[in-house]
Amino acid sequence: MFKKPNVVVIGGGTGLSNLLRGLKHFPVNLSAIVSVADDGGSTGKLRKDYDMPAPGDLRNVMVSLSKQESLIEEMFQYRFTEGELEGHCLGNIMLTGMMNLTGSMTQATKALSDMLDLYGEVIPVSNQALDLCAKLSNGDIVKGESTIGKAVTETSAKIEYVFYEEDANATRRAMKAIKNADFVIFGIGSLYTSIAPNLIIEGIKKELAYSKAEKIYVCNAMQQPGETVGYSVADHVKAIEQHLEGKVDTVFANNNTNIPEDILQKYFNDGVDVVKIDKENLTGYNLVEKDLLEIDKSTNWIRHNYLKLGMELYAYILQNSQK
Repeated sequence: MFKKPNVVVIGGGTGLSNLLRGLKHFPVNLSAIVSVADDGGSTGKLRKDYDMPAPGDLRNVMVSLSKQESLIEEMFQYRFTEGELEGHCLGNIMLTGMMNLTGSMTQATKALSDMLDLYGEVIPVSNQALDLCAKLSNGDIVKGESTIGKAVTETSAKIEYVFYEEDANATRRAMKAIKNADFVIFGIGSLYTSIAPNLIIEGIKKELAYSKAEKIYVCNAMQQPGETVGYSVADHVKAIEQHLEGKVDTVFANNNTNIPEDILQKYFNDGVDVVKIDKENLTGYNLVEKDLLEIDKSTNWIRHNYLKLGMELYAYILQNSQK
């Protein structure tokens, strides 16, 4: 009898939502552990007013895992344009209200997830209001998730590592999900401000160290201004393992280099390029190379095709679940 594998995806931002949007269509027990260190926009205002974990990435993940995605997206992403609520998303307001009712962001996400009947479990990595900091190669310490990329761009320094000022505690639900996982997936998304902020929390790091689950990193297709200029696939993996203080088993990387010149030029103008697959630096890893890309017609930016990515990940999971 087929037993659905337990798959935990760890990250934040639009990359995590895109990955989940594809994987939800396949028979896996899906849990998303989501970063809560964002401090910009509506999220930043609510954090300041309520001393709470960031709701924005949680909101986006809930939308991506919903069964009626277009309806839930229209509701959760609705942004007020006037009055005291100007700039706030309805989904952020709902999560804030539910947190005040239930006593924690963990309970708030569970309550809303149950109401919405999502395809998977949405779990905040922490119930704390965390301030992400970065140590740069020029010696500077930068505080605040939304300011890190700006500081890197302005100084041309590189990020050495990220950390929290306070002692960060993982939620029990996040640790339990990792403990029960058959596969743990990191990415896609901002390396230092979406993925690494989860890995540096001691409870998460400890559970991942004990876990027998296969650990898969889905590498970004393009370098990111303010974070990973000049990075190869191996550079991304090295940064993940540095913050994880552990090893990745498998690396998914895009091998489609047939990208229109006019699209690439937009990236070149920002000083970034395609993330190169440097196989010579990836010995010892199970490297999976696939064509995973598409052009977003509304923006003309490159992104992962979520159905392609979901299909390739599930095929890999299915094949390796039977070992």
